[in-house]
Amino acid sequence: MKKITLITLISVIMIFSLSMMVFAETYIVGTSAGFPPFEYVEDGEIVGFDVDLIRAIAESQGFEVDVKDLSFDSLIAGVKTGNLDIIAAGMTINAEREKVVDFSDPYYGSNQSIIVKEGSGKNMTVIFGDNNIGVQTGTTGDTWVTENLAEKGILKGRVKHFDTFVMVLNDLVNENLDGVVLDTPVAERFASMKPVKIVGEIISDEQYGIAVNEGNTELLNKINAGLKEVKESGKFNELIAKYFQ
Repeated sequence: MKKITLITLISVIMIFSLSMMVFAETYIVGTSAGFPPFEYVEDGEIVGFDVDLIRAIAESQGFEVDVKDLSFDSLIAGVKTGNLDIIAAGMTINAEREKVVDFSDPYYGSNQSIIVKEGSGKNMTVIFGDNNIGVQTGTTGDTWVTENLAEKGILKGRVKHFDTFVMVLNDLVNENLDGVVLDTPVAERFASMKPVKIVGEIISDEQYGIAVNEGNTELLNKINAGLKEVKESGKFNELIAKYFQ
């Protein structure tokens, strides 16, 4: 009788454990995989610091993630329409975005950099006068160039918008642009991969956060708890070393 009870108990525990595994909640994560080292495509797979970070957070909090690659300027719309649950895309926390989404605690800081084609003879003066500057649509670099240069008449050339920074950099290398403004850590990565160089830095003191739909406190609390645990466990520093050192 005791053996039967024990076997029954073990069976119940196994069934419960399996059901928890089967029914672990899966959240759809939106990113824009042209932003190395935060997110990029390698051998057909979306990889990068943000991807590893959100997966580590998910593991610590007992949920699953399904990462989707979208254009950066469609990510917030994706969360608002319910097609995405989470944005992990090197997204800067700012007042405009906070009107429609809620951000996690900050996890990375950045400035903006000006880059030009190597050997072009150009310098940071490309952001003045009759020059064409490339930006990724919807980014803080886009906002900065538009508000501080184009609208004030300091930049008299065109501000050219692209869906991804990969497209921006290709146009720069092909000499269809005079310069590009983008986040410093991404500029540093591109400078190590392509014939471009950083010629100036704009001190913007930005902080990146993981975003969820406004009012989704339950999910935001999970992400913040997971981020705290990932940092305290040393995993966060491992990811920093993997992607930035």
